[in-house]
Amino acid sequence: QVQLVESGGGLVQAGDSLRLSCAASGRTFGHYAMGWFRQAPGKEREFVSAISRSGGSTYYADSGKGRFTISRDNAKNTVYLQMNSLKSEDTAIYYCAMKMTGAGVESGYDFWGQGTQVTVSS
Repeated sequence: QVQLVESGGGLVQAGDSLRLSCAASGRTFGHYAMGWFRQAPGKEREFVSAISRSGGSTYYADSGKGRFTISRDNAKNTVYLQMNSLKSEDTAIYYCAMKMTGAGVESGYDFWGQGTQVTVSS
């Protein structure tokens, strides 16, 4: 069974940075694409970023382009999301997810973590 555990969330001020981590276990991590999603209060969950199995391809929602950077360390079974210049609208629970099969990066994920809260005060 796959387990994904996020960490690194917290309360920061607008303009600050955070790095989220997601540690995976239960599968050969490097065989699967990984993604980050977020859900703000009263809103649907939305795609934030994704990274291919090797890390050679990365994808971002428009909201994070130029501010967020996704990366992975397959030796550590961990995916990261570096978030810079945070805004109040980035406040949400952030989830990592693992995608085992299928095309596309914004849907079709098979396993999800429990999430980590990010709160950005203005």
